[in-house]
Amino acid sequence: MPERDSALGDAVDQHTPRLTIGEVLAVLRDDFPDVTISKIRYLESEDLVHPQRTPSGYRKFSRADVSRLRYVLAAQRDQYLPLRVIKDHLEALDRGSRCPRPSAAPARCCRRPPRTSTPRRGCLR
Repeated sequence: MPERDSALGDAVDQHTPRLTIGEVLAVLRDDFPDVTISKIRYLESEDLVHPQRTPSGYRKFSRADVSRLRYVLAAQRDQYLPLRVIKDHLEALDRGSRCPRPSAAPARCCRRPPRTSTPRRGCLR
């Protein structure tokens, strides 16, 4: 896949050293302790991040790739957004549109409805 500039990275990124998947994991682990190499690979397979590949097939992540991963992981953790919505956000950012950044509070549309206090029929207590 060709190199893509985005709102979460810039052209200067192409000239900086690239990180291996293990190095990316180490960078993200402090903020996202549950992240794994498998999760990073899965996010790539869902077309949310586009690391370069070496001739032998190894992934090489730019700073923009790491920023995208941070965005995805924060949106999942903090806003409980599904990957489909996160992908739409990233595509909007890539087009130059404004999109809400993940925050500590869940978005109104993503909150669960309040539980009702009426007991279910046939439920044993």
